[in-house]
Amino acid sequence: MKNREKIAEFQKEIWDFYKKNKRSFPWRETHDPYCILVSEIMLQQTQTDRVLPKYKEFLLAFPNFESLAAASVSDVLKKWQGLGYNRRALFLKKTSEIIVRDYNNRMPRDLQELKRLPGIGAYTAGALIAFAFEKEALFIETNIRRVYIHFFFHDKDQVSDKEIIPILEETMGKKNVREWYYALMDNGVYLGKTLPNPNKKSKHYAVQSRFEGSDRKIRGEILRVLLQSQNITFQILYNHFEENKDRIDTIIKGLEKDGFITIKKNIIHLV
Repeated sequence: MKNREKIAEFQKEIWDFYKKNKRSFPWRETHDPYCILVSEIMLQQTQTDRVLPKYKEFLLAFPNFESLAAASVSDVLKKWQGLGYNRRALFLKKTSEIIVRDYNNRMPRDLQELKRLPGIGAYTAGALIAFAFEKEALFIETNIRRVYIHFFFHDKDQVSDKEIIPILEETMGKKNVREWYYALMDNGVYLGKTLPNPNKKSKHYAVQSRFEGSDRKIRGEILRVLLQSQNITFQILYNHFEENKDRIDTIIKGLEKDGFITIKKNIIHLV
């Protein structure tokens, strides 16, 4: 157990910083589970300045679970363009379909049930519990991790999230869970801009792979081509890229497996 005085000092520093430097986002101004889910899926691996305009545009097109569940994949992808990681859009649609079908349009409040939904892992499930329902939940993301490593593990390397979780639980308190997490995240963003990255001391730290020339970039480009024409022949698609046919074929199979496309008589169709 950490020294109580140190915990109190830590809590005060986090809250004092938050009072002066609180960031404002539309998803922080709502308790609507659907809106918060959309924001959390969009914010996965994407910075807030890129998410903000797309979040507003997406909600105008699909304001609730029912409208998103009923939309076509192509319509959803059109609104998602510019965010990358298109699989997230498909997960969001599939999750909406399940919530409409199995939960009467209401997002489940149970952590384990949430984690069974497409694209919702431990972090996102915990964030939904805290932000949408203001219930206690333990979760870590990059900014939260940065804060705890900086304050409690500055003299240690290879810090695991399992070491952080008990301190997170002890420092969280029983009230204002939602605001506490916002305060941690805002402080973590600040630390990321003003210090050598504390997350390099994390056991889970990894450098993101290059986007240029990656399969992920080619997947996105294939989907952009299909959004313009809805269906296309293999040969036209081959002509669009400099990569060899085997690589394109492998990526196409992945898109088909993920549910983005169907292939009929050698014609690729966007779902």
